[in-house]
Amino acid sequence: MREHAGSFAHRGETRVSQGLVRSRAVPVFRLTDALVFPEPALADDDGLLAHGGDLRPERLLLAYRNGIFPWYSEGRPILWWSPAPRFALLPGELSVGRSLAKAIRRAPYRLTMDTAFTDVIARCASVPRAGQLGTWITRDMQRAYVELHRLGVAHSVEAWAGERLVGGLYGVALGGAYFGESMFADAADASKIAFVALVDQLRRWGFELIDCQVHTEHLERFGARMFSRQEFSARLARALEHATRPGPWALES
Repeated sequence: MREHAGSFAHRGETRVSQGLVRSRAVPVFRLTDALVFPEPALADDDGLLAHGGDLRPERLLLAYRNGIFPWYSEGRPILWWSPAPRFALLPGELSVGRSLAKAIRRAPYRLTMDTAFTDVIARCASVPRAGQLGTWITRDMQRAYVELHRLGVAHSVEAWAGERLVGGLYGVALGGAYFGESMFADAADASKIAFVALVDQLRRWGFELIDCQVHTEHLERFGARMFSRQEFSARLARALEHATRPGPWALES
């Protein structure tokens, strides 16, 4: 799950090949209207693979199936990333600290799934983050993921204090893989408790992989770790052999 957007410096372009434009200096591609991505292993050292294209559902789902995700700032080109090593969590390896476990037992919040997706993504976009002037969850990104939610493949978890939304997270689910996007908390431990509920539910549904995309100390404490490109790709391929569970989702006791 991401907290800030990378930057993109203009690079010269050469020839068009199979719907892709290859840069001269580094292996970064410009996408055309063709529904195609370069091989993820061609990403540069920072994980930047391509720029351009669009956020239509077909392209986004193709990206996720290949371990690629969009990440950019408002007013900038769409950037597509596939970093290696890759930060991910196996649901069976979830680690919950003693103080958080105690908070979960107190059940301070009412938890739901897929009841306020639009509000969750809007709140993730607006929450202030240290060292960040804007947000990578642009207006176009919000519209694109709300459409994925409408199609039943993007899902949110919400934490409520009474009728007030105080925390949550959202991501995309394909097969047995969940691709975490962002989370927010307006009350103590709200996003953490929502995240634990999500992971526990995914484990019981037989999910094999939670893609956290880039390293954060926050998710490392939950047991997320780095995987080589080869191992991540293999685990993703196995997870995608599962049938996709359509939305809307609901927490099961």
